[in-house]
Amino acid sequence: MATRPPLKLLMLHGYTQSGPLFHAKSRALIKHITKAFPLHEISAIYPTGPLRLNPTDIPGYTPQEGSAVTSEEDAIESYGWYRRSNTAEPPLYVGLDDGLDAIAKVLREEGPFDGVIGFSQGAAMAAMVVSLLDSKRQDAFAHFSSSSSGGERFTYPASFEKLSHPSLKFALCYSGFRSPGDRYRAFYENPPIQTPILHVLGSLDAVVEESRSRALVEVCVGDPESEGKVVWHPGGHFLPSQRPYLDAAVRFIRESLEGDMQKYKAQEEDVNEMDLPF
Repeated sequence: MATRPPLKLLMLHGYTQSGPLFHAKSRALIKHITKAFPLHEISAIYPTGPLRLNPTDIPGYTPQEGSAVTSEEDAIESYGWYRRSNTAEPPLYVGLDDGLDAIAKVLREEGPFDGVIGFSQGAAMAAMVVSLLDSKRQDAFAHFSSSSSGGERFTYPASFEKLSHPSLKFALCYSGFRSPGDRYRAFYENPPIQTPILHVLGSLDAVVEESRSRALVEVCVGDPESEGKVVWHPGGHFLPSQRPYLDAAVRFIRESLEGDMQKYKAQEEDVNEMDLPF
C-alpha cells in the first residue's frame, strides 16, 4: 500500500498562550483540514514560545492587595515569542531573536514543514518565518543594514543562516500584524513577502488594530485583497470555527499546494525543452 504524502503544519500560538492551549483552540481547524485532505498524512506541531510570562506581563493584569507569585509552582502557564517594549519608539521586540531561534530549532529537528498557521503574536511570527525562508531575504537584510537612514536594524538571525529548510508553501495568519518601524523593514520589503498568506481577521478585534493587520497585508506579494487572501469574520480576537471560515482555510491550502505543484511542473517542462549537450 502506497504511503500517504505528508502535510506538516507548524502551529504558532499567541502571546500569553502555549502550544497545548493553541492545540485546544485550533482543534476544529485541524480536524477540518484533516477531513479535507484524506490522501495526506496530516501532522500539526505545536511548539511553546521560549519566554515564560509573569502575571505582570499579561495585558489587563491587576494584582490583588497582598498577593504575590511566591514560587515557580505558582507561576502561570503563559508564554510568548517576545516581549513588546513600549519604552522605545517605535516599539522594540525584546527577545525576538530567542523566539526565532526556538522556531528554527523546530524547523531543523521536526521539518520539513509545508506550511505555518499562527494566531496574533504567533501570526506575526509566522509572517516573519516565511519571509526568512523566502529566497533573497538575506539580501534584503544586507540592504537595510547598510541604509543611510538612522536607527538600529534587526539582523538576519544566525539560526536561519545555518538552517537547511525549503521555503514554506503557505501561511495562515489569524489576527496577524506587521512588526513596527524601520528596525524590522527587511522582513517585509525589497522584496515583499513571496510565500502565499491567508489573512483571517475579526471585524470586532479590539486587541490588534485593523491598521496593523492591513500593514501586513500590504507587504505581501500581489494584491491579497482582490485575490481573496483576506477573510473577515464578524467576531473578535480568536480563531473562528464556523464552517465558512474553515472552508476558506482549506480552499487556500489546496490552492497553495496546487500552485506549488504547477510551479514544479513548469520547471520540469522547461528542463525537458532545453537543448542539452547530452
